Amino acid sequence: MKVLVLNCGSSSLKCQLIDMTNEERIMKGHYDRIGGARSSLRFNVRGNKSVIEYPARDFEEAILKILDLLVSPEYKVIDSLDEISAVGHRIVHGGEKFKDSVLINDKVIEAIEDCITLAPLHNPAGLAGIRACQKLLPNKPMVAVFDTSFHQTMEEKVFIYNLPYKYYEDYKIRKYGFHGISHRYIAHRISEIVGKEDIKVINCHLGQGASLCAIKNGKSVDTTMGLTPLAGLPMGTRCGDVDPSIIPTVMKLYDIKPDEMLRIMNKESGAWGVSGVSTDFRDIEKMAQEGDERSILALESRAYIIAQYIAKFLVTLGGADYITFSGGIGENGCEERARVCKYLEFLGIKLDQEANKIKGEEACISAPDSKTKLYIIPTNEEIMIARDTYRLCK
Repeated sequence: MKVLVLNCGSSSLKCQLIDMTNEERIMKGHYDRIGGARSSLRFNVRGNKSVIEYPARDFEEAILKILDLLVSPEYKVIDSLDEISAVGHRIVHGGEKFKDSVLINDKVIEAIEDCITLAPLHNPAGLAGIRACQKLLPNKPMVAVFDTSFHQTMEEKVFIYNLPYKYYEDYKIRKYGFHGISHRYIAHRISEIVGKEDIKVINCHLGQGASLCAIKNGKSVDTTMGLTPLAGLPMGTRCGDVDPSIIPTVMKLYDIKPDEMLRIMNKESGAWGVSGVSTDFRDIEKMAQEGDERSILALESRAYIIAQYIAKFLVTLGGADYITFSGGIGENGCEERARVCKYLEFLGIKLDQEANKIKGEEACISAPDSKTKLYIIPTNEEIMIARDTYRLCK
């Protein structure tokens, strides 16, 4: 059984074709700048990489191009689209409606539409991908896998905001959390590695977007993101937690409208906002090594807040057996891991400096006498989506 996995962003599309007989990734693609004149597709077939310049006006055109390439004589990934048995879609927000992945039908689509107010940038993109596949791959079963569903095990005392309760009653204003597919993969994988299920884990998903999750016995207990992915840690361009009074104050001082303020907090803040260097952490790291004070400030501030949240989640869990690092920076950023762990040494959490030089591979990186074990575990959201799709469609 071959599963096509689609992850539709606001203007991008990530995709993989996975053979579930051995969980082999046959194809990987990343379509950038969908809707623009310069959109292009990075296409990887069993390690053979290509960059294809092909403008796609919308998700339907992007998905059609990918399907054409799959059966083209040049790539010959599959002989026919009939070999695709099912499609798995990453959907960012399922609200309280979905505690697990589901087969997509009209009622599911309607429920995803109802959650657009909670994820106005992401849910419409996910729906566009679903509708494109309904047209281009008719009668193929499809599954929705939600970023929020893993966190539906959080208790009410954890997810409720201390605002008038009617906001929750009327519009379900509460903490939801995101990166749930990634956090669920890490919870499963660390359990496999250590051979135990009854463990307490703090996973640090660190990349352009970043969040922590406190996990007990494979279930989410708390996480850093909130109603939206803007809350929690400072990220590449997102501010993370700030004093709420800052928002109306800045709006008045600079005569900024609400939508513009949201754009600034999502697109012009975080490490880029403080450093003024780049949206790419590699550029900021380089400038910090050269002594740029604002770059150093951006990276130290982020590490400090990550460490604070780890300490908070140690309280939440009553201690942790493992702290795991995932996501692009968590997996590859030995400098960021070192900065974070420096703040945790008083808790008996010790990094092995030599082991920490490893990038992008599963590894234990804690010192032998560390009170809590530290691991790098590269995440794999696509295989989780494919597994859920296989489980519900086989």
